[in-house]
Amino acid sequence: MAEEAPTGGERTEDPTAKRREDFRQKGQVAQSKEVTTAALFTLVLLFWFFYMPYFWDGLTTLVSSIWRSIWEFQGTPSEIMGLFIHIIKEIVLLLTPLFLLVLIIGFFSSFFQFGWLLTAKPLIPDFSKLDPIKGMGRIFSKRSLVESVKSIAKVTLIGWIAFSTVLTKFNEALTLVDTSAYATMIFLADTASLILAKVCALLIFLAFIDFLYVRWEMEEKLKMTKQEQKEEFKESEGDPHIKAQIRALQQQMARKRMMAEVPKADAVITNPTHYAVAIKYDPAKMAAPVVIAKGADFVAMRIREIARENKIPLVENPPVARLLHKLDLGAAIPEEMFKAVAEILAHIYSLKGKQ
Repeated sequence: MAEEAPTGGERTEDPTAKRREDFRQKGQVAQSKEVTTAALFTLVLLFWFFYMPYFWDGLTTLVSSIWRSIWEFQGTPSEIMGLFIHIIKEIVLLLTPLFLLVLIIGFFSSFFQFGWLLTAKPLIPDFSKLDPIKGMGRIFSKRSLVESVKSIAKVTLIGWIAFSTVLTKFNEALTLVDTSAYATMIFLADTASLILAKVCALLIFLAFIDFLYVRWEMEEKLKMTKQEQKEEFKESEGDPHIKAQIRALQQQMARKRMMAEVPKADAVITNPTHYAVAIKYDPAKMAAPVVIAKGADFVAMRIREIARENKIPLVENPPVARLLHKLDLGAAIPEEMFKAVAEILAHIYSLKGKQ
C-alpha cells in the first residue's frame, strides 16, 4: 500500500524552525537503530574482552564457596531460599558493570544523533493506531519495506561473514584432530574473535550508511508544501485581536516613558489645546534642541498638566507647535526652525535669569 500523499501539493519547501521544533517535541527525530546496535555490540564486546577474566574469577569463587559449604547444607526451605538469594545477588554484582555500560551506551548513542530531548508526547495513547485499515497501511508502507530489506540484508551479511571465515579456517581445523583440547579451544576462540571483529566492522559500516539515510529521510519528511508554509505563517502571525492588544500595550508603555521625560523639558509649546510639544536643549550635549514629548488632544492635555505640575513654561505658538508635532521623538529641530525656537528659549531663559 502506498504511503499517504501530502495534501496541498508536493513537499518542495525547506522546513521552518517551528516545524523542526514541532516534530522534535513529538519525538519524531532522525534516529538510526543501527547506530545503537553497532555501538552496543562493539563496545560491550571490547568491555567483555577486558572484564571476562574478572567475571570468571568471581564466578569461580562463587561456585567454589558453594561447593565447599555443600556438606553443611541441610536442604531446608530457609537454606534453599538463602542460597538462591545469595547466588542471584553475586551474579547481579558481577553483571552490574555490564548493565551500566549498556545503559550508558544506549544514552550516548541517542544523544549523539539528536541531542538532549525530554518529551512525554510519544507516551500519550494514540487510538487512531488501533484502526486496522491504517495498521495494514503501516505494515505495507515504504518504511516497513525498507526496514525489512535492511534486516534481511544485515542477517545475510553476518551469516556470509561467519560462513566465509569458517570456510577459510576449514583446512586448519582438520589438523586439530592430533592436537590437545587446549589447542582446540585456542583455535575456536581465535576463530570466534575473528568472526566477531568482522561483524563489528560490518555493523559500524551499516550504521554509518543507515545514519545518513535516516537523516535524509527525516529531512524529506520535514519538507513542507507551499500551502503548509502559508498556514504556518498565518498561525505565527497570531490572532488580529491579540496583536491589536499587544500594540495598544506597547503604545501605552511608550506613552508612559514619554510622559516621564516632560519634567526634564525646557519648554512646552502648545496650539493651545490641540497640540503640545516638549523640547529640551543642552548646549554641552546637543547641536540643536530636540523633541522629547509630543501629543494631540488628550495626550496634549496630559503633557500640559505635567508641565504645570513641574513648573515647566507653557508657550502658546500654534504655527511652531504644529510644525514641531510633525517631528519624531528625539529628533533635532530643523535648521529652518532655529530662529523661532531660539526666540522662545531666549524668552524663557530671560525669565529664569539663565544664559
